[in-house]
Amino acid sequence: MIAQQIVNGISLGMGYALLAVGYSMVFGILRLVDFSIGGVYAFGAVISLVFVSANFGIGPAILLSIVLTGLLEVIDNKFCLEPLRKKDSPPISSLITTIGISNIITNLLIVFVGSEKRSFPKIFNFSPITIGTTVITGKQIGMLVVSIAMMLILMFIVFKTKIGLAMRATEQNAKAANMNGINVNFIINITFLITGICASIAGSLIASYYSVVYPGMGNMTSLKAFAAAVLGGIGVLPGSIIGGMVVGVSESLAATFFGSSYRDSVAFIILIVVLIIRPNGILGKKGIMKV
Repeated sequence: MIAQQIVNGISLGMGYALLAVGYSMVFGILRLVDFSIGGVYAFGAVISLVFVSANFGIGPAILLSIVLTGLLEVIDNKFCLEPLRKKDSPPISSLITTIGISNIITNLLIVFVGSEKRSFPKIFNFSPITIGTTVITGKQIGMLVVSIAMMLILMFIVFKTKIGLAMRATEQNAKAANMNGINVNFIINITFLITGICASIAGSLIASYYSVVYPGMGNMTSLKAFAAAVLGGIGVLPGSIIGGMVVGVSESLAATFFGSSYRDSVAFIILIVVLIIRPNGILGKKGIMKV
């Protein structure tokens, strides 16, 4: 039973890891916690279902959702966050703005598609794999494969491409990067685009995993993903993977041994304990402030 719950937790945790990557990337570039990810995540899942309902097919529906969700994050940055940066507003202003964006997106979804829960179709039809008494379902196989593939692509972009080099330079010193010919605003927009893409994929994967979608689905999930990002070391991409799996496994084990009403609390209890021991997270490093 424990092995089964660990498998369940790892597959679910990889979905959280995709959202945690969004938190880490935005925080790495702007030192901003982007709480709009919750609403964007729900938008991606709901829009996927809208296109599926319009007989686009599950594949094209998810691709269209990825494009629109990525653009939504870019638009949010361009019209809501960039003006604040140009005016040198305090970081708390941007933080509150992202919370507001998430609530606006959620309420607009309620207005246009309704607040009720809807059934989300299966994305994967793989045959389950049985190892002893542990069963890995087709949903879990698909979630693991897609999540791992996305993580590898992101790692390649960040560490092996010119855009990734520009991202890392912007993360180190945005002013110096701009003086060396890097279009910092373009890099920031690319970062938000990637964040939206990850949120959309995570939304469709988790909606398919639970077979349900609704506008408020991002409220608790985004907090768990944020916990995963902080747990692994926010701003560190591999840390998002570790944090996501820790949150996912702890959630599954808590639901099994303590009941489903405790599954949300355990992740945050683990977060608090880990941060007391390692304030910068599992893979986070202590920052050095130059004066």
